[in-house]
Amino acid sequence: MIRRHPLLSALFLILVLLAGLAWQNRTDLAGFPGIIGAYSAKEYCSCRYVANNPAEYCASYVAQYVPLSALHEDAAHKQVTARGMGVTKSAQWLGPREGCQLLPQALPLP
Repeated sequence: MIRRHPLLSALFLILVLLAGLAWQNRTDLAGFPGIIGAYSAKEYCSCRYVANNPAEYCASYVAQYVPLSALHEDAAHKQVTARGMGVTKSAQWLGPREGCQLLPQALPLP
């Protein structure tokens, strides 16, 4: 089989190695979707309320290769909620000395 189809055999071997690598790192890969929303919410909050930058600049500042499906800013409560890869995370500005902090539970997007 290997002599008849060397490219297929190499492709199969690569796929088996990648599957083994993914299985070995499955817990790290499972946590990845939460990183997108958390990073975006925290950085947008810091950009807006700690650095006092305009909303347009902060939206472009947190733009990534993996796009967000939603980004909502509650200016009255100084809170930001971001949804990326199906996971929603929120961050809130605590004060001038504390800055922004991720909230334990994300609030629903309006």
